[in-house]
Amino acid sequence: MRLVQRSGVVHSGPGPLAALLRGGGLYPVYQPIVSLRDGGIYSHEALIRGPQGTEFHTPDVLLALAAREGLNFEFESSCAVAALDRWGTLLESGRLFVNISAEVLVQVLKQCGRDALIELVAGLGVLPRLLVLEITEHERIIDMDYFAGVVGDIRAAGVSLALDDFGDGRSSLRLWSQLKPEIVKIDKYFTKDISAHADKLKTIQALQQIAAIFDTALVAEGIETEDDLRVLRDLGIAYGQGYFLARPATLPREQIDAQALEVMRDPRVAVFPESARASQAGYLKRIEVIEAPAVGSSTNNDDLAKLFLTREDLHAVAVVDGTRPVGIINRSHFMNAYSKLFYREVSGRKPCAVHANSAPRLIERNHNVDELIGILTSDDQRYLADGFIVTENGRYVGLGTGEQLVRCVTETRIEAARHANPLTFLPGNIPISQHIQRLLSSGVDFVACYADLNNFKPFNDQYGYWRGDEMIRLVARLAVAHCDARRDFVGHVGGDDFIILYQSADWQTQCERFVAEFAERAIGLFDADARAAGGIQTDDRYGVSRFFPLTTISIGAVKIGRDEYASAEQVASVAARAKHDAKTHGVGLLVRDTIDYSTR
Repeated sequence: MRLVQRSGVVHSGPGPLAALLRGGGLYPVYQPIVSLRDGGIYSHEALIRGPQGTEFHTPDVLLALAAREGLNFEFESSCAVAALDRWGTLLESGRLFVNISAEVLVQVLKQCGRDALIELVAGLGVLPRLLVLEITEHERIIDMDYFAGVVGDIRAAGVSLALDDFGDGRSSLRLWSQLKPEIVKIDKYFTKDISAHADKLKTIQALQQIAAIFDTALVAEGIETEDDLRVLRDLGIAYGQGYFLARPATLPREQIDAQALEVMRDPRVAVFPESARASQAGYLKRIEVIEAPAVGSSTNNDDLAKLFLTREDLHAVAVVDGTRPVGIINRSHFMNAYSKLFYREVSGRKPCAVHANSAPRLIERNHNVDELIGILTSDDQRYLADGFIVTENGRYVGLGTGEQLVRCVTETRIEAARHANPLTFLPGNIPISQHIQRLLSSGVDFVACYADLNNFKPFNDQYGYWRGDEMIRLVARLAVAHCDARRDFVGHVGGDDFIILYQSADWQTQCERFVAEFAERAIGLFDADARAAGGIQTDDRYGVSRFFPLTTISIGAVKIGRDEYASAEQVASVAARAKHDAKTHGVGLLVRDTIDYSTR
């Protein structure tokens, strides 16, 4: 145990931790790190414990004591030696993760040297190539370049490196980039309840992209529920660790807990969490810009007229003070004034600023779309006639027209709706397609249901969009209510069209209940006379007055088997055809097998 004895401090001091170190009161436990691909045990992490039944049992208390008694080095080195010694005594041949702070690792190398450290590890019965040093306390790395050299020296001896708790505020991308660890462990904040938080899922997906760049394997820490395990497995995270998989034990595990193993072997895919709200359409990243010359406040009217005559494509000209826009002059307004009798003789040499709108609409590139909606609905329609000035970091870069603004806002809104429907906040076409593709790739059997309202247009025409929107929101609420959120996916295609992708065994019962409950609750959205008559009298799409029964819902369901379809588009197409058949036959639920459409 030479690593500990070098400090010369353990045997002095009255603190409880010093006493534990002197008396050998600390012992290691081992927690598996599991392959999330097949549920096999990839390695174990060594953790330290104090005497059971005492206040010193947990590692948090021991770490706090080490800091209070000034025994960080002695504590960490003792823990590492105890973990290695016990592992070697057990004759374990697997990979072992051992925690050590960057500061202590540097001290060890300075005191012992690399060769002595490797000799100690091997002497305890552990092969260096099966040892992974898990670096903790990242914030203590003062000289990053020096530490990178230390790590490189150890790695040359065959020892691997892992970064612990990445994302907890102490870690940095520079550390990841410079050290290039073989493994990075994701802080449990991002994995806890990931099945219910879309922002955490997006963060881990971003970490996966970084890991691919640096050729790093990721370990998801803190897996404590079945739902979180499913999501992390389906995200493609390489390894996982947590109480749901296996708790720490004095002896290494040969297999994870049965419940976790059952999840790992279950072919059903997880339903990824989506944002609880629809995206606010983000920012205008590709707004069109007309590259146009600008004029200064002192530019005279004759020169401005020459510019307009030379550039017939300009609807306006910006007035700038240096690079800062201060006004905009509308072409037609200016030319109407300039063409008046004697205008040139009287005002031709005067500054053109008198014609400027001194409160132009300035739009920064990457402008928030919601802030631009006000332009389109403003009482001051000069903004649509004059267009707007595009800036970048406040500097003039060009012009835009009102037509471009309308088109850009519309396109951005449509793109946002493809991700999340703004009325129901349910996933739109893009996440629907992504989930279908995940189902197809997994090879699991599932049921694709396409739901659509009957006689919705007459209802919407009769009562207006507000009540129509309320009916669509009712469909959304009932669709979600009649699904298992862990197994089944609900998406809003648009209008009154919905997609439900079932993996639940009781899907048919849920669909039938959905149809029945909608019929019962939708009646309440009709006026009393319509409820009494069983429908409404209104014009059809051809302008002919007709009687339309109360609105109901039809669902076309198609059972999708393994390898029957190659793309999400094909699945959506057959589901839509089943929905059409359900509406044609006037039934609430119509179930088809894929063979029913194979010859059409």
